[in-house]
Amino acid sequence: MLKAIFFILLSFNLFALELSLEGAKEEKKPFSTLHIKEKEKFLCQEFKDDFDTVTKIVCAFSKHPSQEIKKLQNSFFEITTQTKDKTFFIVIKPFKKMKLYPMIFDLKKEDSVFSSDVEMSNHWMVVGYEEKVPFSQKNKLPQTALNFPLTLKKDMLPYVGSLDFKGNPVYIKKVGDVTDYIKIKKYYEEKNYEAVLELSDDIIDEYPNSLFMAELLFYKIKAHDKLNNSDSVIEVAKKFLTNYSADENIAEVLSLLAKAYDKNGLSSDADYFYDRLFSEHYDSVYAKWGLLYMAESLEASGSSSKAKDLYLRAIKETQDLEVGVVAGFKLAQNYMSSSNYKESAQYIQKVAKVKPEFFVQQKDESIDLMFSFVENEDYKSGSIIAKALLQNIKKNEDEYEELLKESGIWLSKTEDKKDSLELLNRYITEFSDGKYITEVKFAKDSLFFELNDENNTQKLEKYDSLMEEYSGDTIANRALYEKAKLLIQNAKYNEALKLEPKLLNLDEQEFKDVKDLIKEAAIGTMKESLKAKECSSVLIISSKYKIELSNEWDEGVYECAMKGADFSLAKKMADKNIKSKDINERKKWLYRFIKVDFATGNYSNVIEASKELVTLIKDDKNSPFIDVYRYIFDTYYRLENSQKMIESMADILNIFKEDYKDVERYAAVMSVGSTKKDNNLVIEYGQKIMNIQKNSTQKPQSPFVEFTLYQAYLEKENHKEALVVIKSLDCKTLERQRSRYGI
Repeated sequence: MLKAIFFILLSFNLFALELSLEGAKEEKKPFSTLHIKEKEKFLCQEFKDDFDTVTKIVCAFSKHPSQEIKKLQNSFFEITTQTKDKTFFIVIKPFKKMKLYPMIFDLKKEDSVFSSDVEMSNHWMVVGYEEKVPFSQKNKLPQTALNFPLTLKKDMLPYVGSLDFKGNPVYIKKVGDVTDYIKIKKYYEEKNYEAVLELSDDIIDEYPNSLFMAELLFYKIKAHDKLNNSDSVIEVAKKFLTNYSADENIAEVLSLLAKAYDKNGLSSDADYFYDRLFSEHYDSVYAKWGLLYMAESLEASGSSSKAKDLYLRAIKETQDLEVGVVAGFKLAQNYMSSSNYKESAQYIQKVAKVKPEFFVQQKDESIDLMFSFVENEDYKSGSIIAKALLQNIKKNEDEYEELLKESGIWLSKTEDKKDSLELLNRYITEFSDGKYITEVKFAKDSLFFELNDENNTQKLEKYDSLMEEYSGDTIANRALYEKAKLLIQNAKYNEALKLEPKLLNLDEQEFKDVKDLIKEAAIGTMKESLKAKECSSVLIISSKYKIELSNEWDEGVYECAMKGADFSLAKKMADKNIKSKDINERKKWLYRFIKVDFATGNYSNVIEASKELVTLIKDDKNSPFIDVYRYIFDTYYRLENSQKMIESMADILNIFKEDYKDVERYAAVMSVGSTKKDNNLVIEYGQKIMNIQKNSTQKPQSPFVEFTLYQAYLEKENHKEALVVIKSLDCKTLERQRSRYGI
């Protein structure tokens, strides 16, 4: 109940922009309203948090004021403005709660109102409140409830067609509109939609009270729909719904109106009329058409999966052949777009079975789908569409010759060889000088080699016989070509590759994929060589044919490249995999990357990659890539960075302890100590070498380590240890060779 109302009005007029801030009470609870108006439509949008609470409202304008607007506020709102990228924004933030409403109806001019979500309006209202929106109550309605517009006009009464209020037919004084109405139906059947619209407008002008007004508007709606005039469909359909809500064509009008709104991007309006169609006319065939229209809209917006569900629903629920055929064709396209070729093919076969002439009605889309099947090597499905088109178009039409050629050739690649031969012979008969005659004869000749029941061994023997008997002739060349193909098909790649010199002598115009066959044979041979670890063959083939295998072969290629010192190829493999998302693969390829860059002297790359690998394996001392610490030391050794050598040696000691493998590295650090006059460093690592060599039969660092260590002890005046070290040489037999430095 409204107890008291108080108004506070504050308005601003800038570039025809008006802001009105008002306050009032309802049931002793204060609330406030903010009205924002502008001549041109503008966008306002709510922003909510995770609890569905409105945190701010932003309105955007293409124009901006010439003067600055200061911040406004009351107990419910804070209103600020800003300009960004030539767009003017009004930002409203709540102190309590608020709600945004578009003011799209002018009750002084319009008879009815209904709930409609819009994004653009000339007038928006923001309501600020404490607990609940004032003067508003939202009741939860059952799913079976009907949603009708609220009609304010008191004297509007329902009527049906041309009957009077007593149910009697209205007397027809003139029959001119009857004759013209029949013409309109004829024009529509002839698909002369422009004539439908022109004559309809003439009748409406001449007979404004025509008893056929509902039918005239109905045909205008359908004609505009066929011409893709969505705005006109909406305009006429709204008149139809207002005046003929009980007409027998209401379901079809609702379906076309919803489709038109969808095409115009007005999804909320479209949803409203789809809901009416599905709830009020659920058993009508046009409800099924509505499912198709909605699915097409969803598919156009990227919701392919949701569209598919609607197509399937339409097929399941309809008994109408036309709806079923269209839904089946749309499903075939939908499955094709998601690379589900098998399901797509099933629906194409169903369409071809019940209504093959449909492919002609959708000729362009059918041809696109046909080629999509062929591109994915489903020649049978492609030929099904081609044959259906051939049955329903005339010989003089542009596509006929190509379709005849394609269907024959595609079938030659399926099990339907006999059907293929029939179509190819038909082409040769009908187009003896056709532009595809060479291609067709080539396909027919290929069937000579395929229409037999011999096994592969017998076929190969037959090909050899033909090559010998018809040397230099077309049959011999074809036999050579088919032999290479058969060898490749049976994974005899090395034998096929041996035919390369002869294959290269074939006519490139006639045998266009010879180089592809050779490359396929080379790829197969390279894979077999990788499996057999025949690295020299791998590297020769890789270099000669510039082959790049799939990722699964990268490891074998890398190993062969390193073994054959083809560091460029090895680096290519490492670079290809170094950013792998699989952490184990990444560690492995980082290690390999380090090895190849170390071998080629790319030390900066080694350092950077080593840092990343060390981070990945720092908690795994049993990692197979633990030698990275040695690569780090050796890199700094080659870079003569003595400080980093000392630091990285500490990591080696921590990981590997005193290991004979690192004796040469200890000696390198001793040399650093000797150069720096750091006797402590010399003694530390010299003693480690002495300890390791003591338990080994080989003494690679003697007498260097003993003399250097002896000198360090003397300089430290530790004569006792110096004597022990120098006397240790008495029992050693020195050799000239030194240990090999490295990992």
